[in-house]
Amino acid sequence: MDTGLLVLRLVAGLLVAGHGVQKVSFRLGGEGLTGGIEEFRRDGFRGGRLTALAAGGGQIGAGLFLAAGLLTPAAAMAAAGVMTVATTVKWRNGLWVQHDGYEYPLFLVVVAGVLALTGPGRWSADHVLGLTPWPVWISVAALVVGPVSGLLTRVVLHRTASAGEGVAGHARAAG
Repeated sequence: MDTGLLVLRLVAGLLVAGHGVQKVSFRLGGEGLTGGIEEFRRDGFRGGRLTALAAGGGQIGAGLFLAAGLLTPAAAMAAAGVMTVATTVKWRNGLWVQHDGYEYPLFLVVVAGVLALTGPGRWSADHVLGLTPWPVWISVAALVVGPVSGLLTRVVLHRTASAGEGVAGHARAAG
């Protein structure tokens, strides 16, 4: 079981971190911070630079902590939060990733939740530091707070089209 948790943590954590790197740099196929800012604007978010830096930094930190199995419930909560935002962005495209759907970010939310509930396993920083097992209430809180914080972020940062933008503004934002 510990080997499976290690592989799951490494793959999921590094993928989440990689998404963050793409948001703020030219690495891993990213378009730099300017590209990250534009991506958020296209997706209808306000905040520009700060939003891109917070999302990218959150993904990098959550992903690396998750991969290491360090403060696993908090890392899972943060990963689930940022990937919940991604799920809401892609929701209108349907489930399947072939159509830019929310299948993949939803899967990462679920994996983060599973890791919050199971714990990181024996081969983790949490185990080495004597932090495991985490109390169940902490794991459950992480499972709830992560997605809820993502939904609140979406509500707070998402802009609605102004009366002057109308359908044309939405078409530009989606393009």
